[in-house]
Amino acid sequence: MTIYLCGFMGCGKSTVGKLLAQKLGMRFTDLDDYIENSEGMSIPDIFSEKGEPYFREKEAQAVKELSAENSVVACGGGTIINDNSARIARENGTVIFLDIPFGECYERIKDDPHRPLVVNNTKEKLHEIFSTRHDIYMKNSTLAVDADKSPSLLCEDIISNIKAPRK
Repeated sequence: MTIYLCGFMGCGKSTVGKLLAQKLGMRFTDLDDYIENSEGMSIPDIFSEKGEPYFREKEAQAVKELSAENSVVACGGGTIINDNSARIARENGTVIFLDIPFGECYERIKDDPHRPLVVNNTKEKLHEIFSTRHDIYMKNSTLAVDADKSPSLLCEDIISNIKAPRK
């Protein structure tokens, strides 16, 4: 089983993903780190040198590769907005949307120079992107969870939801 965590930048995918993987006895993979290692360059460098379409193609390829593993994958903020990546993730695992208010995400990401979307946009534009993506995350996820809580409580919520019988 592969669990894909999705949501906006700063929602806690990596933090929660590491803890969730530990609690479930699974491997953890940060999708951006996976892509950086396979490409031999940072995400900002991939965006600037090869462009976003190239990055999104590599991202979809990585989602497919990781679907064969028993792991928790922290997706990049844009992974599940890509129809191809979202389809692959849904067909090969459980996609969990970490739903958290924009203000909380923004406080976590506002000073991070390694996030191209943050560096190149105003707070207002980021809020607009957040709002647009929110509906897409909801549509493309198997499960949405309120992520405005401690990582430990959030993991408990996720575990109880994925182990509950499907209706």
